[in-house]
Amino acid sequence: MVMNPLVAPLSPEECDALLTMRRDLHQHPELSWQEVRTSARVVEELKALGLEPQTNVAKTGVVVEIGDEGPVVALRGDMDALPVHEQTDLPFASQTEGVMHACGHDAHTSSLVAVARRLVASPPSHGRVRLIFQPAEEGAGGAKAMVAAGVLEGPKPIAIYGLHYWSKMPTGQVGVIDGPMMGSVDRLKIRVTGRGGHAAAPHNTADPLVAACYLVTTLQTMVSRRNNPLAPVVVSIGSFHAGSTFNVIPNEVEMEGTIRTLDQDAWEAVPGWLDEIVPATLAGMGCQGEVTLDRVERPLVNHTEPTQIVQHVAGQLLGDDNVKEFQTLAGEDFSVFLDNIPGCFFFVGAGGQKSDEAAPHHSPHFLLDEDAFPMGVRLLEACAREALQRATS
Repeated sequence: MVMNPLVAPLSPEECDALLTMRRDLHQHPELSWQEVRTSARVVEELKALGLEPQTNVAKTGVVVEIGDEGPVVALRGDMDALPVHEQTDLPFASQTEGVMHACGHDAHTSSLVAVARRLVASPPSHGRVRLIFQPAEEGAGGAKAMVAAGVLEGPKPIAIYGLHYWSKMPTGQVGVIDGPMMGSVDRLKIRVTGRGGHAAAPHNTADPLVAACYLVTTLQTMVSRRNNPLAPVVVSIGSFHAGSTFNVIPNEVEMEGTIRTLDQDAWEAVPGWLDEIVPATLAGMGCQGEVTLDRVERPLVNHTEPTQIVQHVAGQLLGDDNVKEFQTLAGEDFSVFLDNIPGCFFFVGAGGQKSDEAAPHHSPHFLLDEDAFPMGVRLLEACAREALQRATS
């Protein structure tokens, strides 16, 4: 089978348009479900290309199709920012206090618009490409809402692709793997209640603070003794609140944390483990626990044929040595799309040549190498064209 010729590099004019939009979005970030200006900019750009996008999809989402009748391949870009106060010296730094594109969604959105420009200039010879501009990726249920709104229907795409620019990967590399690639996201809340009293007489209390401390360490047995060591699980407590003064044992403690895994079986077992471990640990100290487990995302699992297309396309554009196997326990709601149709999510290095020194995602110092964006555009376009060609050959 002969692959479509490699998509051409972006012209200087295309690069200028891509960076202009990205910088504009970066200056005006919007939180999940508030992407009103962002979606309006997307619609403005798409209409300027002669397209008729569907707007207000799942509130602030945008969807548009390019091409003729035939099979459909979907591409997705996310639009929301984070509640982070930007601390960079960028000339186009955020102008919205306390809100920042600290995860690169401004670049994802701008890259998908750039793909639209190229597909309009040279439509697929067979089939259509559906571009999905998604709100609220940052743990706010955006992908679920978009699927519920029907973005995978009429007709159902044969595959979906998405990318994530990654500051901790060198520019010029792509990270992807067949199967589990990104972790589940569970938000864990535990309220431990006991019987408070004077700190000088702890024997008259059921100290929830000491019990909660034991629980933090006991939760690690979920990793070391309840779980298959070949299927890593991470339990991290990030918030712990108790008491209001130095000489009083409080009545209750509240803690929050997250549980992550790449393994579907381990993810499904987590609630049962908590039901066993939490009451047993606290009961011996005269305390009780109330557990709330918010299952934000399940593991992101790539499908074989779409992953092979990404590996093939990336190898031709960047060289096979620059296509790396990659996994992370960070979460992504692209997993929702992959639960419904075949597809592949992949990472595009955007950390320059000193990515090990780059600020991580969600940091107020987060930066991306803009030289990586044209390659991201070409990869998305090439994946869509290759998938359509294989489907119609």
